[in-house]
Amino acid sequence: MAGGDRERHARMTWAPGTGDGLAPTPVVRLGMEVAGTPRQLWLKLEGYNPYGSVKGRTALALWRDAADRVERGAGLVESTSGNLGLALAALAAAHRVPFTAVVDPRTSAALLYDIRALGARVVTVRTPDGAGGYLLNRLARVRALLREQPGLVWTDQYSNPVNPAAHATGTAPELHWQTRGEPMSVLVAVSTGGTLAGFRRYAAESGAAWELVGVDAAGSAALGGPAGPRLLSGIGSSRPSAFLPDGHRPTVYVDPAEAVTVCLWLRATTGIGVGASSGAVVAAALRLFRADARRVSVACLCPDGADRYRDTVYSPLWRRAHGMARSGALPGVRVLAADGAGPLTEGVRW
Repeated sequence: MAGGDRERHARMTWAPGTGDGLAPTPVVRLGMEVAGTPRQLWLKLEGYNPYGSVKGRTALALWRDAADRVERGAGLVESTSGNLGLALAALAAAHRVPFTAVVDPRTSAALLYDIRALGARVVTVRTPDGAGGYLLNRLARVRALLREQPGLVWTDQYSNPVNPAAHATGTAPELHWQTRGEPMSVLVAVSTGGTLAGFRRYAAESGAAWELVGVDAAGSAALGGPAGPRLLSGIGSSRPSAFLPDGHRPTVYVDPAEAVTVCLWLRATTGIGVGASSGAVVAAALRLFRADARRVSVACLCPDGADRYRDTVYSPLWRRAHGMARSGALPGVRVLAADGAGPLTEGVRW
């Protein structure tokens, strides 16, 4: 491909279909200058998936795995911070199967509204688990529901092997094709660890020239760190990942204020709105750029968009209540070109 054609191809790159049957999500490339050095930041925008997040891929795999075990009178249950719950609620509604989402107080109000609108039952666990979040008590509630309701099927995103498989056969090869197989660092946020485990499997099997970097929340035990208080939903965990029992190296830990600042900066400078875990991933990428002038190309898997965070990340009142920045100023970081950002913003739900 000639140089000029390669540049046009990179503006907004869509992959050919992969084995999951879903349309591919777009990648946009930001030409940047960090500490005076030119860099490339690739953003894979998973908010374009069905149901608005990377969990649409996971939900489809979980549904296909559970479909032949589901009793229409009992249905499905899952513990969720929100995104997977919405995707499973939509799939269950399409197949006329009951679904129960076990959530906690950090679940977005917008997501709860949509989950209920699809006919799902919502059970909210309000007691913290003592490990910085609510996950352990959400799982206890799921197990109690299984005892109380014979026939109820738990999709179990936390240990079901179809979770990482969805990303090993779908998300990861898409990104590899869209970035033309170039050597780069690839950053993936963790909660269950399924996405990162799938990317590791794909890289090992394909020989992709990737430095895979895990991105976790400060206070998360997902990759072996000490459990502690956490604020943001959709990233981090109260317990180690079953898919990555030995953790992952390298891993970058990001605090909430840093993730939120990057979300605000990205929307202000490019018009691209992303969710909290995406802000953490981009924050980690900027740290890696600053740490090594030779690292010139980084790809970030952005799990969802800004629409689920209007009442948190993008709310001045919420930020003020948690002592966070009013705006997203990042000294020493300048966007030179946001290839594809114009067409992308037309279709994104803020």
